[in-house]
Amino acid sequence: MKILLYGINYSPELTGIGKYTGEMAVWLAQQGNIVKVITAPPYYPEWQIKAGYKKSTYSTVIENGVSVTRCPLFVPKQPTTIKRLLHLGSFALSSSFPLLSQLSWKPDVVILVAPTLFCSLSALLLGKLTQAHTVIHIQDFEVDAMFGLGLARNNMFQSLAFYIESSILNSFEKVSTISPGMLKRAEAKGISKEKLIFLPNWSEIEHFQNATHSNELLESLKIPIGKKIILYSGNIGEKQGLEIVINAAKVMKNNDDRIFLIVGEGADKARLVKQVKDANLSNIIFAPLVPYEKLPTLLASADCHLVIQKRGAADAVLPSKLTNIFAVGGYAVITADQDTSLGILCKEHPGIAVRVEPESISALIEGIENALSYSGKNKIAISYAKLFLDKQKILNRFMNELLKQITNYTS
Repeated sequence: MKILLYGINYSPELTGIGKYTGEMAVWLAQQGNIVKVITAPPYYPEWQIKAGYKKSTYSTVIENGVSVTRCPLFVPKQPTTIKRLLHLGSFALSSSFPLLSQLSWKPDVVILVAPTLFCSLSALLLGKLTQAHTVIHIQDFEVDAMFGLGLARNNMFQSLAFYIESSILNSFEKVSTISPGMLKRAEAKGISKEKLIFLPNWSEIEHFQNATHSNELLESLKIPIGKKIILYSGNIGEKQGLEIVINAAKVMKNNDDRIFLIVGEGADKARLVKQVKDANLSNIIFAPLVPYEKLPTLLASADCHLVIQKRGAADAVLPSKLTNIFAVGGYAVITADQDTSLGILCKEHPGIAVRVEPESISALIEGIENALSYSGKNKIAISYAKLFLDKQKILNRFMNELLKQITNYTS
């Protein structure tokens, strides 16, 4: 089967969408499929194109058995709403040329990874011209996130944006997304159940299940030995709302045996570092992202994991970091309302994580202390990961859906 994967984020990005799209492409190629990817140079979460990649020209190379074409785009140093739109639009424009050049290749399946919906018209056009099956895989409901976080407030614009989004999604043959809550949201947008595919983010279980605490790694990150480590690892952006972590650290600054470790990059990092410096907080340490091979050890070395989101982002995005936290047996504190996917997960699997109300400093601190009261590995989280988050099982199910779609079409 010839599969074209189309999306703005891809390996070697270590966090978020790029990581999963990259792993999916390689896995599909390993199953004997011919896989091509059209994407951008890696820039996330630093919002800076990674050294060694071309900023303003096209390139095509073979990476792990996958043909990867990278397209130039505008990457703002300080992303705002307007700059983000220009960023997404620039990729949609530059990538449309190599995308439509696939007319002669005639893929069997075109999979668009959203964000960004800006690329949907080109993907649908290619599908129509080549009679390829079209799938849109939603990692983030970008329109919901934009309005839920207050990035845009005009009611008329909001209604128009949701109408366009619904029309686009219904134009694809299949719509997949990563959580039960996001599947329900897709239905609310008018997508029929017959079109929907559940494709959750996964964990490479074997890579994480035997990870152990490492004083050596903590010392390399300038963490004093013997402290209780409260870890946030991942993107440092607006939708996370990490100001609440800074405020919690202020309240807990006299508790000498607890220390907050924030590992990652993102558009909001410089502002948060300045806040910590201005407040003269010694119980927060920032560190860059660690290489993937060291991630299991980092996660296993933490006593408490923070999965922070603003209330408006709930069920519009699902934090991908949770899969590996569960796989390593970590104790997570999740900010989520009861009726969201994460809230329901915590209710249906008691002990898997500590759920607290979003945007409440006191609730977050109470949740942290609750998580720190446990010891050893979280067996409930590990069991859940093995049953529901195994990479091989998830991608095999998705592959079967693609094969079923093509078989039904040709029979």
